[in-house]
Amino acid sequence: MSSSATASQEELKAHRVPLGWRDQCSALLIPLNVCRREHNYLPWECEHEKHAYEKCVTLTDRFRSYVRRMKALSKIRQREIEEAE
Repeated sequence: MSSSATASQEELKAHRVPLGWRDQCSALLIPLNVCRREHNYLPWECEHEKHAYEKCVTLTDRFRSYVRRMKALSKIRQREIEEAE
């Protein structure tokens, strides 16, 4: 794999990962899907892989939310500075 959390385009194509799932956590999705296929999607089988993938997705979502909040705060501060002048 190319990095700890992102798979290369060749790996994603080889494992037929849909475009919508090709994000920062794609390298964790590949082993999860392989495990799911090997164990016929039994919910108690691929728990470790599922937990690792869900943790990555949650952290990514939290980071995006943080960035969104910081951008909104920056806009508010900029407006306050412009109004004060």
